[in-house]
Amino acid sequence: MKNFKNIFLSLLLVVSIQLSAQQTPANAQSETLTIVGATAHIGNGEVIENSVITFENGKITAIEKASAGNASGKIIDAKGKHVYPGFIVPNSTLGLGEIDAVKASVDQSEIGGMIPHVRSLIAYNAESKVVESMRPNGVLLAQITPKGGRISGTSSIVQLDAWNWEDAAIKVDDGIHLNWPNSFSSGRWWMGEDPGVKPNKDYSKQVDEIKQFLLGAKTYNLGNKSPKNLPFEATLGLFDGSKKLYIHANDARQIIDAITFTKDMDIKNVVLVGGYQADKTIDILKKHNIPVLIQRTQSLPDNNDDDYDLPYKLPKLLVDAGLLVGLEGTGRMERMNNRNLPFYAGQVVGQGLDKEKALQLITGNTAKILGIEKDYGTLEVGKSATLFISEGDALDMRTNQLTHAFIDGRMVSLETHQTELWKRYSDKYGK
Repeated sequence: MKNFKNIFLSLLLVVSIQLSAQQTPANAQSETLTIVGATAHIGNGEVIENSVITFENGKITAIEKASAGNASGKIIDAKGKHVYPGFIVPNSTLGLGEIDAVKASVDQSEIGGMIPHVRSLIAYNAESKVVESMRPNGVLLAQITPKGGRISGTSSIVQLDAWNWEDAAIKVDDGIHLNWPNSFSSGRWWMGEDPGVKPNKDYSKQVDEIKQFLLGAKTYNLGNKSPKNLPFEATLGLFDGSKKLYIHANDARQIIDAITFTKDMDIKNVVLVGGYQADKTIDILKKHNIPVLIQRTQSLPDNNDDDYDLPYKLPKLLVDAGLLVGLEGTGRMERMNNRNLPFYAGQVVGQGLDKEKALQLITGNTAKILGIEKDYGTLEVGKSATLFISEGDALDMRTNQLTHAFIDGRMVSLETHQTELWKRYSDKYGK
């Protein structure tokens, strides 16, 4: 009996340790909170020094300069610190994969070429440790995006502190993602093809396949919808304006062809994703009012004759031209590296872009592009209290040190698997 009791206690201890390692989502805001004394970076280019920000029931109720008597509820002293709106990462597979080397943990794509009816949201794992690791750098919202195929499926926008995908969702099925065909292709040596880059001989055929699919979808949605066709039904929002079409394209020909095609199809809301050569297509982007989500700035040039610093300065070139621009994190280890989103924006500051405009690339601008600007993206009365307090400049990895973070007014945990290990080994080697 004594041995059984010891075994039971040991098992209970193991279970307790495992449970404590999993972050529990925060409860709804239950009391009025006021952040006093911080420099507030609004997310629309404005800054309020020595600010007072009050929020209750998850909404910002006041934001102004500090003065006697304008603070209420529980006071958070943030003198000398900085307050920012929660950063937003678009075009992300967060929660759709955990360990790239473990196939069973990756659920970011489905079989098929034209699958707009595939919804990324229902595969989102709110308990992912990768998701958890975003919050300490201020990344609190994400667009969860499927990959693969020609039309990958439908994305949704979530907040990053939830029990499940239903709790996480803040905008369901916001848009459909189209991977525009490459105008050039590389020889696949493992299939006996000649190495090197050459024109894609199937380009016109691949574009025509997209055209035929969307023409069929448009005809279906304007007709009697019989027999039932789920892929066609999923595209209805593209034609009535309720969904955005996110076109993933990089070279100039792709971009021009894609925009021309969507206008011919009368697709109302279009966003360019990637846009590596968007600086060569500024005129057509401005003409049709196409916003751009630029790939990560901390990258190498794609082509031998590109400027060595093109990835660093491209967002500034587009902002200076008057385009609506946001940043996304496409690249190797995209899920994990999304925690570096604020530093991608900081990279553009190093290229001469005003710091508050750089902040907009991951806050206010991105919220507008994703269609969530009514509630998120800036610190304004009536909007969600999704924000954080940093010891210093949040776009600088040396000073981005969060003390508090809130999602819809809920104070969320900043603990992760990484912080647990850091504390564990700091104690070990500190002794």
